[in-house]
Amino acid sequence: MIALEKIYQAHERIKDVIVDTPFSYAPHLSHASGSEVYLKKENLQNTGAFKLRGAFNKIASLSEEERSRGVVAASAGNHAQGVAFSARHFGIGAVIIMPESTPLTKVSGVRHYGAEVILAGSNYDEAYAYATRFGKEHKLTFIHPFEDEEVIAGQGTVALDILKDDTIDAVIVPVGGGGLISGIASAVKALKPEIEVIGVSAAGAPALKNSFDAKQVLDTVSVRTIADGIAVRDTSPVTLKLILEGVDRFISVDDEEIASAILFLLEKQKLVVEGAGAVGVAAMLHHKLPHLKDKKVAIVLSGGNMDVTLLSVIIEKGLIKSSRKMKLTVTLVDKPGSLMRLTQLLQQRNANIVHIAYDRTSTDLDYGDANVTIHLETKGSEHQDEIRNILNKDGFFFSEGH
Repeated sequence: MIALEKIYQAHERIKDVIVDTPFSYAPHLSHASGSEVYLKKENLQNTGAFKLRGAFNKIASLSEEERSRGVVAASAGNHAQGVAFSARHFGIGAVIIMPESTPLTKVSGVRHYGAEVILAGSNYDEAYAYATRFGKEHKLTFIHPFEDEEVIAGQGTVALDILKDDTIDAVIVPVGGGGLISGIASAVKALKPEIEVIGVSAAGAPALKNSFDAKQVLDTVSVRTIADGIAVRDTSPVTLKLILEGVDRFISVDDEEIASAILFLLEKQKLVVEGAGAVGVAAMLHHKLPHLKDKKVAIVLSGGNMDVTLLSVIIEKGLIKSSRKMKLTVTLVDKPGSLMRLTQLLQQRNANIVHIAYDRTSTDLDYGDANVTIHLETKGSEHQDEIRNILNKDGFFFSEGH
């Protein structure tokens, strides 16, 4: 495990740069899960994620000669912003290699701090391979996102904040490369070994969980998940060793569960949390950890750099799943007054039309008919049943789509 003294040293180095992010009770999540849940809101950290802690600690610990050469890093976004922020603080150059699929929000965030961005590879591991070659060619100091003791020690300072509350029973931590949970587990097991440390990964990036279960390094061919911040293809032997020493349990959640957690946090907790940061909440919402019922649980919300395009899709799908939006395709006789009659029926049921499209040319329509596709705002499943019933009663033929 990482020595506790290293984590305290990291805390001293970074204390004037990081935000003391809130650690607060989550009433809605507690009610939904049956546990007493507290959220460590690293989504509100400078640069929008915990990664600043490790990146700053590493760069602060470099020699003057190492810093003078400039630094290079590979990252899907949050480590990149942490390195860029830290490099600007110390007045040194930084080059960040990011996967080509990295959301614009994260690319823009890195450039905002003055770093040069190169997009290379389809995932983190391919970007990492490019970055190591680039660093050697240009004699830059490489800042690894998780396979580094100083980086891991910086991430472990999150646990020092959580452990100010000495009544916690379990800490739930998102896992990608394993740096955050390695640091947190090192601190927790040194200070309060009875606290359970639980890792949560995305089902679409299963390498580290599979390796934890098998107790040996297992890699995967590809990754696919909306939690881009933890979409790591290959297992790190360095972090796996630390995880096997200090982590008590390791589970995964799928993208549907992650999306529902993102929407829950937005709607119930008023927090924007990216997919990687929401996996712990997804685990509790979907009752993946029933043994924590009635226990006091800390969940790390590791980041909030959410791609707004993805967020809009999650919101739209969430509204449909919760019966607050409805899409109907209604076949009408194509003559004056038909559409007015339909909209008057919907008005009687207080259904708000937010989009409407009229099609009279599709080849599957009979001559003289038209399809009207309508998107409605509704007030739940009972309201939608009322709409279906009145349309059936008035003889409308319709189908539903999502």
